[in-house]
Amino acid sequence: MDVEETTRVEESQHLLEGQVASSSTSEPANYGSVEQHKSALDGAALRKGGDSQRDGEEYDNVPAVKRQLGLFSAIFLIFNRIIGTGIYATPSSILRSSGSIGVSLIMWLVGAAIASCGTAVYVELGTGLPRSGGEKNYLEYIYRSPRFLATCSFMIYTLIMGTATANSVVFSEYLLHALSINPSRFNTRLTALLCLTFICGIHGTKLKWGLRLQNTLGLFKLVVMSSIAFCGILSLVGVPGFQVHGEYDKPHNFDSWNHFWEGSGTGSNAFVSGLYNVIWSFIGYSNANYALSEIRNPVGTIKRAAPLAMLSVTTVYLLINIAYFAVVSKSDILGSDRIIAALFFRNLFGATTEKALSAFIAFSTLGNVLAGQFSQGRVIQELGREGILPYASFFASNKPFNAPLSGLFTQYLVSCTFLLAVPAGDAYLFLISLSSYCLSLINALVSLGLLLLYTSAYRTWGWNPPFRAPKIIVVLFFLSNVFLVLVPFIPPVPGSKIYQKLPYWSHPVGGFSVSLFGVAYWYYWSIWRPRKFRYTLQREWVLQDDGVSRYVFRQISES
Repeated sequence: MDVEETTRVEESQHLLEGQVASSSTSEPANYGSVEQHKSALDGAALRKGGDSQRDGEEYDNVPAVKRQLGLFSAIFLIFNRIIGTGIYATPSSILRSSGSIGVSLIMWLVGAAIASCGTAVYVELGTGLPRSGGEKNYLEYIYRSPRFLATCSFMIYTLIMGTATANSVVFSEYLLHALSINPSRFNTRLTALLCLTFICGIHGTKLKWGLRLQNTLGLFKLVVMSSIAFCGILSLVGVPGFQVHGEYDKPHNFDSWNHFWEGSGTGSNAFVSGLYNVIWSFIGYSNANYALSEIRNPVGTIKRAAPLAMLSVTTVYLLINIAYFAVVSKSDILGSDRIIAALFFRNLFGATTEKALSAFIAFSTLGNVLAGQFSQGRVIQELGREGILPYASFFASNKPFNAPLSGLFTQYLVSCTFLLAVPAGDAYLFLISLSSYCLSLINALVSLGLLLLYTSAYRTWGWNPPFRAPKIIVVLFFLSNVFLVLVPFIPPVPGSKIYQKLPYWSHPVGGFSVSLFGVAYWYYWSIWRPRKFRYTLQREWVLQDDGVSRYVFRQISES
């Protein structure tokens, strides 16, 4: 929290439970002039048909030079974040859960439908509140009372949700395999650390080069995955040169209607488990919402970029699955401990291509981590701009490289702590599972909040953004997140323990408990300390000398 000497306040104050006052100055002392800021916390949002609908850039008064992302970059910010490593291995577990090729493809279609619902929800929220920070803004806008509680709670969640530890380890393992280096705990962790360091460095000091690399990897990923799908389809229709090598089982997955549905009916537990994995394979559709303050024409861009990215992901996922099933037999998929992508390459191109596959998966994972950390740095910067974080000016700044290096470095430290300080086994699995579960909780709160905005009790707020998702879409997205929140409380089937020693419900209970740290901080900062030392907190909007605007809180003595 920034606390500065009291200066002239030009507008009236209002108290938060008798302790926190909020105000804005048109010409803050020592910072230069700044226009009145539109804040989600104060109920400001874009409305359909208003002057702000043109592009949304005026909602957050950041320097124009900061808006460096266009439609192409926004698409690959989402595309890269969704597609990491799951599509190369997950289809095997989905087939095992579904029992048949037909049910497996239906589950992928259901996952795509749920992801499309989530995309529509986040496009609506992004067009109404076109500022970086994603869920931070949406929770602040919807859950305004008690004031600042939503921000303080989300502050703790964002550090956990943004960890890149697991994917950096996956990148390391596949890269070492591609280089024919035997992976050990030491060289795997060292390579993962170098990956995290490289990403923090390039995004924090060379913004344009980081974006170029990110977009290049995304385009490379799209081209290669489309080529894999195309080769599988050529094999399916019997094109010479694309047939399964003679020493491997010939697949019959599409030979007849009976083959297509053979094995269906594995039970409700297996179906729920498979659907759970499919839904997680589509997570990342909200990634561009975290960087809207850096996107040109954010309203128009997010309305186009998110659907295009999701259409690309869904098409690739479905065609890749069809390609896998066209080249690899069902018995081979279920009976082998190798990832399905490796079986595909072996059957079609020979065992010697395995190293090439490992290299491609490593690059795919690198693009995923780049996209995730790019956005995560912006979320932490937005928390700094609210003035609630300790040393808020440090986190809000774009110095010295015109990038949120402070936010990126903070998340880098969290990821490195998970990587180096947490031992393998239950503790590591717990932290990784906790990260995913926290995201489900936040999505459930966001979608529930959007439903509340449609009710008569909130009608006076005038929520009418440039894009509106159909209510049924919002309801389905909310229910899907309730599903993700509740499933971890269901005891696993025998033989599929999550942890060796910890109870299976450890990470969902931990996910709910995380919010208590935010509540404790909020109470100490906004209620207990002001009462004890007899002051109120006055909130002012100021402009830093690097062109980034932010809030500061000043202590106003009551004596």
